[in-house]
Amino acid sequence: MKREKKITHVGLVGITANGLLAVFKAIVGILTGSIAIAVDALNNMSDMVSSIVTIVCTRWANKAPDRRHPHGHGRLEYFSAIIVAGIILYAGILAIRESITKILAPNEVKYTAAALVVLVAAVIVKIALGIYTKKMGHKLQSQSLVASGQDALNDAILSSAALLAAILHLAFGVSWEGYFALVIAVYIIKTAFGMVREPLNDILGRRVDDKLIERLRNYIGEFKEVKGVYDLDLHNYGPKKTVGSVHIQVRDDMTAAEIHALSRKIRFGVFDKFDMAITIGIYAANERGEYKEIRKAVEKLVAEREEVSGMHGFFVDDDKNVYFDIVVAFDCEKPSRVCREMARELSAQFSDYDFNIIYDVDLSE
Repeated sequence: MKREKKITHVGLVGITANGLLAVFKAIVGILTGSIAIAVDALNNMSDMVSSIVTIVCTRWANKAPDRRHPHGHGRLEYFSAIIVAGIILYAGILAIRESITKILAPNEVKYTAAALVVLVAAVIVKIALGIYTKKMGHKLQSQSLVASGQDALNDAILSSAALLAAILHLAFGVSWEGYFALVIAVYIIKTAFGMVREPLNDILGRRVDDKLIERLRNYIGEFKEVKGVYDLDLHNYGPKKTVGSVHIQVRDDMTAAEIHALSRKIRFGVFDKFDMAITIGIYAANERGEYKEIRKAVEKLVAEREEVSGMHGFFVDDDKNVYFDIVVAFDCEKPSRVCREMARELSAQFSDYDFNIIYDVDLSE
């Protein structure tokens, strides 16, 4: 079964379960006059709508790339998770309004055995649905399903609160319906804000997982011709679409044909092993003769600068132009000034050479 169909299947399970729970809870809430149960029913209804949004956005996200979107539409899945959070937030706001109304003007509540059975069943169903949906979300790399699964587990806690309100009323005759409903509503809103964080980071472009970076760098570094791996920059265009670029350092006496063959091997290898497309850039390493002394001076200067974490791409051409990149910290306010200061210090030591320094930020170091 394809990923899209699996997500659709999980979504349909959620729609069915939440739809039935919403109907039964709404009936029980009306018959008993319990605002806590009514608010819980509203929450189930929002979950059902969320599952529909997940299915629709997943289908759109799987549309083929086109001229305007050459990397496909995969990021729509992240957007759908934000829509789901928005729906849940709206439900929470409505629930707060109704809860405050019932606190200020409480009504008589009449619980029955059938009401308790529905609440107990709701807790059990929500726990099972939450575990299943979240597990499938991680397996299918779907932020929407993970969010829906976590929300279902949260709902089990909320249904337990409604059940507790019923037990307290039957056992002691106290009616805290409005207060329990308010607690449920606040929890719903808190959950909504928490659900926004992950997909929003993906849309903004978060740093790729450190373990993946390490595995990728190690794999590329295993090619015997590669003397260093730098500037690894990965971009996520959906759960199953990652593209990027990397610079490799090779001997400066390699021919264009040899470099071409090497870059092809790396690209195909990365695609097969990591399922991502990557572009290869080249740094030529020359450390012969006097160049070694220049490189040592550069490395010493880099070590002395707190805002600089590394250096790569060192190369000296026949016209005595020295090129290299430095990696500066994100909090460095004026990286271009750092480059100028380093160039002046190096020129004072090696007056016959012209130093050209480019600064990079820490994308994957």
